[in-house]
Amino acid sequence: MNDIVTGPDGQSRCRWCAGGPEMLDYHDTEWGFPVRDDVRLFEKLSLEGFQSGLSWRAILLKRGHFREAFDQFDFNRIAHYTERDVERLVRNEGIIRHRGKIEAVLNNARLARDIVEREGSLAAFIWRFEPEQEPVAPPRSATTSAESVALSKALKKQGWKFVGPTTMYAFMQSMGLINDHAEQCVIRGQVEQARASFRRPGR
Repeated sequence: MNDIVTGPDGQSRCRWCAGGPEMLDYHDTEWGFPVRDDVRLFEKLSLEGFQSGLSWRAILLKRGHFREAFDQFDFNRIAHYTERDVERLVRNEGIIRHRGKIEAVLNNARLARDIVEREGSLAAFIWRFEPEQEPVAPPRSATTSAESVALSKALKKQGWKFVGPTTMYAFMQSMGLINDHAEQCVIRGQVEQARASFRRPGR
């Protein structure tokens, strides 16, 4: 099938992971596995915003630089950033130097703290938008869903930026709220097992 590629071990995988060794590793060890850690969730929300208009590979190759520049995406620290930090980040050649996206991370960090104060964790809020589905749902080919639209609206209502429905759908795919690995992908079963044993935040 055209959504499958044979990996270096002879096993079938999602075709998109053939873009480079870093993409293969990301596909095999991260994409789709459920995450409840607030910092990792905030990092992915931020990087998905930076990806807007670009490829994920471009962001992945710079992820180490992003982490160094943004204090490992500790939103409690980023919430205290000032205009001086914005200027520092705009000059940082290791990241995407888009002022609007940089300012969005600062804005969203402050709002993430508000969510934690209200909900107990960012994860508890995010995982409320996990779709109701069969134990093993078929992968989707869409770029949005009713749940990603709902998550986008909920975040935008609170003032978050760069969190459109398509961006939120990619976020939900990567953070394990859905399992969108192709049917024949060798990792799909591993992700489903991880999701089955995953303790949902707030439940």
